[in-house]
Amino acid sequence: MNKQIKHVPMLALRGITVFPGMAIHFDVGRSKSLKAIEEAMAKDEMLLVVAQKDASVDEPEQEDLYEIGTLVHIKQVANLKESAVRVLVKGEQRAKIISLENEPFMYASIEVMTEEEQPADMEQEAMLRTIGELFEKYAAMSARISEEMVQGILSINNMVEIVDIIIANMTLEVEKKQEILGCFDIKDRMYQVIKILDAEIQILTVQKNIYAKVKKSIDQSQKEYFLREQIKVIQEELGEKDGVLEDIASYEKKLEALNLPEEVRLKMQKEIRRLNKVSSASPESGTIRTYIDTVLDLPWGIKTNENIDLKQAHIILEREHYGLTKIKERVLEYLAVKKMSHQVETPILCLVGPPGVGKTSIARSIAQAIGRNYVRISLGGIRDESEIRGHRRTYVGAIPGRFVYGLTQAKSMNPLILLDEVDKMMGDFRGDPAAALLEVLDSNQNSNFRDNYLEVPLDLSESMFIATANSLASIPKPLLDRMEIIDINSYTGNEKLYISKKHLMPKQLKRHELTTKNLKMNETSLNYIIEHYTKEAGVRSLERMLAKVCRRAVKEMIERDVKSIRITPNKLNEYLGIPRYLYEKKNEEPEIGVVRGLAWTSVGGDTLSIEVNTMPGKGQLQLTGKMGDVMQESAKAALSYIRSKAKTLQIREDFYNTCDIHIHIPEGAVPKDGPSAGITMATAIISALTEKPVKADIAMTGEITIRGRVLAIGGLKEKLIAAKRANINHIIIPKPNERNIKEIEENILENLNIIYASTMDEVLQYVFA
Repeated sequence: MNKQIKHVPMLALRGITVFPGMAIHFDVGRSKSLKAIEEAMAKDEMLLVVAQKDASVDEPEQEDLYEIGTLVHIKQVANLKESAVRVLVKGEQRAKIISLENEPFMYASIEVMTEEEQPADMEQEAMLRTIGELFEKYAAMSARISEEMVQGILSINNMVEIVDIIIANMTLEVEKKQEILGCFDIKDRMYQVIKILDAEIQILTVQKNIYAKVKKSIDQSQKEYFLREQIKVIQEELGEKDGVLEDIASYEKKLEALNLPEEVRLKMQKEIRRLNKVSSASPESGTIRTYIDTVLDLPWGIKTNENIDLKQAHIILEREHYGLTKIKERVLEYLAVKKMSHQVETPILCLVGPPGVGKTSIARSIAQAIGRNYVRISLGGIRDESEIRGHRRTYVGAIPGRFVYGLTQAKSMNPLILLDEVDKMMGDFRGDPAAALLEVLDSNQNSNFRDNYLEVPLDLSESMFIATANSLASIPKPLLDRMEIIDINSYTGNEKLYISKKHLMPKQLKRHELTTKNLKMNETSLNYIIEHYTKEAGVRSLERMLAKVCRRAVKEMIERDVKSIRITPNKLNEYLGIPRYLYEKKNEEPEIGVVRGLAWTSVGGDTLSIEVNTMPGKGQLQLTGKMGDVMQESAKAALSYIRSKAKTLQIREDFYNTCDIHIHIPEGAVPKDGPSAGITMATAIISALTEKPVKADIAMTGEITIRGRVLAIGGLKEKLIAAKRANINHIIIPKPNERNIKEIEENILENLNIIYASTMDEVLQYVFA
């Protein structure tokens, strides 16, 4: 190795060590360094670069610099902004600083170490191969050195240059690189490089293992974080902003606040623990959530205080409904007993009557009168037993029964529950809902009612049940036995008039923004609507007609620009069209074979003219007028009675062989049936056979036996109303129905002559003119 003394400008580098054969560029901004570059460019473009021991020193002295540096050749200088230049240099030779001048720029006297190329001996060759293998391994483990660069470096023929370039391209501290730069013996230098390469490879191996573990952990964490973020977004889209843990905390908090029975509390704690274990992505998680929400939403331990003020209850019932005396009395009786003793069982009332008479609305008024929350459960058309008991949770789409939903809706455990249309339930292969309802309505069982979905006991014993039905015929006997039946009869004309004046008309006037000054309607007009445009037991059609009158009146007031209209029967014909119903009045004169009968229909009472003709023939009995089986049997029973009494009635005893009898009821398109036309048919046949006319102002109702006994009938109030509407004042009814007369209002019985008959002989005493 040759040594040569030179005097050259010098640069102090921060954190950079330059090796011979290495090309590198760096930025220069210090004024002294810029001057040193200018001096070097002015001479031979040679420059000494030396690394600083402390990169933070701005004005380094000789003790702040490493002793060994590199003599470089300046290849390019490019100006940068803000008084800085970028310099490209290539390392030429190692150099040792002998002395240093610091003004006006750094100028050093150096001893240049010139290394002559010599053929490598066997040891050096082995070391060189070792270095090459280690460097390939190092480069493979380091992402900063490409395979092309490795092959380029290892292809260099100069052993000294290979070693310097390898160490220059490694990521090492400045101190380690300076150790290699200051090692002038090539063998020692190669040995140091081998040690460094081996140490770095071991460090990279450990680092790689650590990185793999960390990456695995980070990947798992990132995956979990990503999934949690996805769940959070999905929950926000679904409106479930809180996660599972928040939901569980909410459930536990709500569970502590509720006054639950011990069995229910243990069940809920178990379900909450299950929810915590089940994955939120599992379908079972949603099922458990739904179940917990359903149970916790029930009003456990919440009850409303009953109002035991009889006077106030009476005022509310009278204000909301006209008539309905029986049910009002029953409610007041219940409140009176309840006030005396809190141990009384809550009644199960069943309101039976035609549509539109106020069965549903009276239940709401009762709830208001006694201070209970009100909930309506519609049972019409239910076929599935699970609608009452709920579905088993094992089934997909399982839901609780209607009573669970009813309590949730009522928000108390002692509401008034209206079982609407209880007669419309039907049983099929899915079970019998009426049988399931037995447990609900049984006071000895419903204190521990178990819904199949809830699987916990539910106390229904303090709920008050009111059922409604149009007919008792389709209600099973066991279910009927648990209920107290209260009949709600049809409204009379006077009752409809009162209801329309006090309730319906004010309601429609308010709805159409009218007053009694804008729309003037007297009782005559209201009666005209009731008699000629409605034919029902209730008042629904009446309310629709009043609404139609209001609409037409509003339209006419706007078109004619008037402020008020008086409603007269002629105006009603204009608004509502021609009268829909014309009730048949009594016969003008007594007629042979024509008798007026009284019938009950779903929309109230009506009168029927039963006509009989006799003709020569062979004794055939012909029945027309859409008669039902019961009515046909009544006709045959009447004929048997007449045949047995032919001699007494002064009828030819062989009439059943010599003449045909034709019984007809007009309005043949309307089906007719019922056990109350027997005496009417018998009277009409006797009149036709004896040719005796029947009184024009008499009507009758009653069933007949083949021995002539007259049996009791139903719907007496409606039948009397129908007779009065037809201006018939003399009415024959069965003797057993005499007790029912006491329950009928005086205004209906006014001017009526009620004739009681136990046998057909008594009937015949009054009928013939």
